[in-house]
Amino acid sequence: MAYPRKIAVHELGPREGMQIEKTPIPTSEKIRLIDMLSECNFPEIETTSFVSPKWVPQMADAEQVVAGFKRRPGTLYTCIYLNKEGMARAVATGKLDVAGNLSITASETFSKKNTNRTIEESLAETERRIEALQSLNVPINQIGVMAAFGCNYEGNVDPHHVVRLIDQMMQIAKDGGANIDLIQLADTMGWANPDSVRRLVGLVQDKWPEQKINLHMHDTRGLGLANVMAALEMGVDDFDAAVAGLGGCPYAGFKDAPGNIPSEDLVHLCGELGIETGVDLERLIEVAREAEKIVGHPLPGKVMRGGNLNAYRRKAKEAGIVPSGSAV
Repeated sequence: MAYPRKIAVHELGPREGMQIEKTPIPTSEKIRLIDMLSECNFPEIETTSFVSPKWVPQMADAEQVVAGFKRRPGTLYTCIYLNKEGMARAVATGKLDVAGNLSITASETFSKKNTNRTIEESLAETERRIEALQSLNVPINQIGVMAAFGCNYEGNVDPHHVVRLIDQMMQIAKDGGANIDLIQLADTMGWANPDSVRRLVGLVQDKWPEQKINLHMHDTRGLGLANVMAALEMGVDDFDAAVAGLGGCPYAGFKDAPGNIPSEDLVHLCGELGIETGVDLERLIEVAREAEKIVGHPLPGKVMRGGNLNAYRRKAKEAGIVPSGSAV
């Protein structure tokens, strides 16, 4: 199987992980988590959201979190924002790598719940978003589709519908002078399976072969890494994940379902397949255990409990144990 030689793992725990927590997390602990993750050598860490504290109270300290963490050379420190006000707040920090992302939701019902806009209203808003980003000199390079595989409120999403939405967004971006080089497909509510990943990724690759694809997979129903495998087989080399499996969407209608793919589980899988990530797995496992202490409840990551297989291999080698079936 011709997997990618190397993939990028984008760490979302400090942002998507915190937004769904019911118990307030101290600002100092959010900063500590970011600083620990910085030691793991991620290419990107998503730090916070500049959104209304009325709707997402955990993000009320966004400016304080940004002011507190230490930047590490080689890592991008990004954020989320939903409107021009949030965008301006992010830029005003002077510390973040603010990216110009254009997003749309494939489910009409979820679009209304999550952004308070219909799909048509979101398309119209995209034109204004491009103007706002350009007025702040923020480069625009990404289109994202949320609920791209299915929705708890509407059921399965037709992959051709997703492609049509991307096509519309691409045209709006082109008309606005934006150059899109990455398309994100987000399984916001955990509806994807390996077959649906192959179908949608295949359609996107066929229509936009020059654009990179990023997958934002949730492990809601235990298929997160299976979906990653299907994507790896198709050459996808860009993934989102969250340490220890933190996170989830506050408007998806779940009570206690797992959220994002645990970063350490994804890094471990890639290591076993011979795919480079550049992430320090041993350190990341330690951070995952700390993340569980920070939020004060069990998190769904597996490798932070089972351990890195390479650690067991080293112990066996140091003990002089020869694997069964090895040539003597």
